[in-house]
Amino acid sequence: MAEVLAPEIKLPDPVEVSKAVSQIAERSQRLVSDFLQRQSAQNALALVENPGIGKAFLEMTQRLMADPFKLMEAQVGLWTQYVSLWQQGAAAMLGQRGADPLVRPARSDKRFKHEDWEHNALFDFIKQSYLLTSQWVQSTVAGVEGIDERTKKKLEFYTKQFVDALAPTNFAATNPEVIRTTLETGGENLLKGLTNLLEDLERGKGSLSIRMTDLTAFQPGVNIAATPGKVVFQNELMQLLQYSPSTESVYRKPLLIVPPWINKFYILDLREKNSFIKWWVDQGFTVFVISWVNPDASLSEMNFEDYVRLGTVAALDAIERETGEHEVNAAGYCLGGTLLATTLAYLAAIGDQRIRSATFFTTMLDFSQPGELEVFIDEEQISMLEKRMERDGFLDGSQMAGTFSMLRANDLIWSFFINNYLLGKEPFPFDLLYWNSDSTRMPAKMHSFYLRNMYQRNLVCKPGGITVLGQSLDLGKVTVPVYFISAIEDHIAPWKSTFMGTKLFGGPVKFVLGGSGHIAGIVNPPAGGKYGYWENDMLVEDPDAWLKAAQQHPGSWWTNWLGWVQPNAGEMIPARIPGYTLGALEDAPGSYVKAKLA
Repeated sequence: MAEVLAPEIKLPDPVEVSKAVSQIAERSQRLVSDFLQRQSAQNALALVENPGIGKAFLEMTQRLMADPFKLMEAQVGLWTQYVSLWQQGAAAMLGQRGADPLVRPARSDKRFKHEDWEHNALFDFIKQSYLLTSQWVQSTVAGVEGIDERTKKKLEFYTKQFVDALAPTNFAATNPEVIRTTLETGGENLLKGLTNLLEDLERGKGSLSIRMTDLTAFQPGVNIAATPGKVVFQNELMQLLQYSPSTESVYRKPLLIVPPWINKFYILDLREKNSFIKWWVDQGFTVFVISWVNPDASLSEMNFEDYVRLGTVAALDAIERETGEHEVNAAGYCLGGTLLATTLAYLAAIGDQRIRSATFFTTMLDFSQPGELEVFIDEEQISMLEKRMERDGFLDGSQMAGTFSMLRANDLIWSFFINNYLLGKEPFPFDLLYWNSDSTRMPAKMHSFYLRNMYQRNLVCKPGGITVLGQSLDLGKVTVPVYFISAIEDHIAPWKSTFMGTKLFGGPVKFVLGGSGHIAGIVNPPAGGKYGYWENDMLVEDPDAWLKAAQQHPGSWWTNWLGWVQPNAGEMIPARIPGYTLGALEDAPGSYVKAKLA
């Protein structure tokens, strides 16, 4: 067994500890008092509104007890594994080299990377005990029979949340890194961690708002979202940004980017080295981007078709007035891609051909297989959200951010819990996580329409399924060239679900699959040389068959897209000055993007 060095023990300064504890106690008392006054009634209402999870687990328990033999068999299996683990652990405690571990963490599991989880017999026992138990719990839940598929997915999802929360890494007494740090700092890490916890509770007004990054390290327009440009048009729903050229000549047809309204557009314009917008400008495109307003209760009645009328269609009108060009190439990211597809169907219905080609980043159009998000979109939970939105006029972005974080809880919740509260460290400055923390609200009427008609009823993919601005929509009537880029590890828009969208259009369609996930798979600059992508021009029915026959390429898909869009971009003309016709209202990134939830 490898030698483990004991940490140097530091004795705390009793005066400093006394001061810190006194400040924490005073702050905690004030926080708890404020929280109880403000939240108790709302939390009670939430419990009444959302009984679905409890009902699902009650049904599971009843079915488990109805087959006691099967449950006993599973328990005996777990007990047998524990006996083997105890024997192996006892031998390790005596310095005997044992057999291979009974269970190992998955390669993707970053929780047990500290060397003590491998080399210290006690912590190795704790780790294996947890992994055996968590696997047993999850397999037992998955094996319950007689439960409908939707309820089963919900049970499996929340069971995983439960076992992830109980990981030994999340507790000071069973995390070797925290124990070592506590001894080395004389407990200062725990005092600092408690201070960080109170600060996050204060910022969240009683709800825990975990800082994923240093929220003071970035400022839009200064060190992120800093690509030069102007706001050339705005209405109550969006600002339209036009970026300054970096080349002497540009393609004739402008490029319009439609970002999701659930997040801010500058995921595509973080810093210069990873800015998709900057890269597009450098390739010779006149780039326009929609920056959605961060809505408050005054915009509660804004509907989905308002986002078409005042968003994408208004942007097309403004671009034509600014540049004199009738046609544009358009790209939509995630929900922005769903809006772009809806706009294309609307334009096809009225005979408007202003969009020359369309690109969809991680966009679902057929929502029949939405992945893990399905557990959040049953009737009970949508009704609960609608009640909250009816009360407030909008859905607070922090609630959606929390939902997405739960899809990767170990990476997006518990890793920061350990770093900030147990180790007492400050979050590392990271542009992507700053953007992720900069949430937006969703208007009540718009978000309800989106959840019910896309996720719940899956109508956008059905001819005549939805009507926008008086027009019945059919994606099959869209005949312009279409390019799909999805990500193989995407947990928000699973690539096999986005692949189904390729069958809906009436024109030529190209599908490309990038590496990594929902963000990194898209924001993947060529200079980084990461991830790679798969390409297969044969759009077969089965996505697995498509991938099996696809050719894998190294590097970024950006260059592949450039080769695809160039034939639709027109000839080169002298570069355009932003606001030459419409005038410049303000510098990019504009004021809409700077509005915070608070």
